[in-house]
Amino acid sequence: MAGLCEGRVALVTGGSRGLGKAIAGRLAAEGARVAITARTMDPDAKYVGSLRETAAELRASGAEVLAVQADLSHAEERERMWGEVVEGMGAPDILINNAAVTFLRSLDGFPEKRARLMVEMHLLGPLHLSQLAIPHMRERGQGWILNLTSVAGERIPGPPFSDFDVAAGFGMYGTVKAALDRLTQSLAAELHGDGIAVNAAAPFKPVPTPGAGTLDLAKEDTEDVSLITETVLILCTGDPSTMTGRIAYTQPFLAGMGRAIGG
Repeated sequence: MAGLCEGRVALVTGGSRGLGKAIAGRLAAEGARVAITARTMDPDAKYVGSLRETAAELRASGAEVLAVQADLSHAEERERMWGEVVEGMGAPDILINNAAVTFLRSLDGFPEKRARLMVEMHLLGPLHLSQLAIPHMRERGQGWILNLTSVAGERIPGPPFSDFDVAAGFGMYGTVKAALDRLTQSLAAELHGDGIAVNAAAPFKPVPTPGAGTLDLAKEDTEDVSLITETVLILCTGDPSTMTGRIAYTQPFLAGMGRAIGG
């Protein structure tokens, strides 16, 4: 039986570990030919996971995979990577903008260099890759762009403000994710007549995945990675005329779609 992504090419940025690796695996399991990109090609003691390891795991499951090392904080690297993917697999039908870099500290002392890097990775990079993808998708009359966002992009309730929101240092992270959400919806509106779906998705609760950082949270405060992969799959296989412009948080989105939520 053919999978939902049979015959399609998917590009997943930040695909060496964490959510990107899980999403690449889910799309591959549905029949997609998957290209993954990240900075870490070979195993490194400093990190959990690499492109080479992830590609080997996916190939062992029967998937066709192309791994391209790139530093997506640089426009020329994004263009080179895109060219290699198109040459090696064809232009992607599905683009997953997952790669990110995050620094947590208060805004009153946030270094400009790190702020610019976060804007580049969370906002300008996804915009640039979308611009590279759009002509191919427009020519085919269909395509799916999915940006990984966060509930941190939501408006902070207050005043009074919670101690967590003040102390956690999520100010810059929330800012770039809020901008990414607006970019997502603007692209969705502009591309609606071209058959190209543009959506954003995020876990409703933190997801503990190998290589994505250590979470010191009780089990009930996290959710399984399968919820975000299911959300992404729905958004990247849905009808672009209706399933577009969504900012989807896993648990409420899946409940609204009538899907069971296991945790």
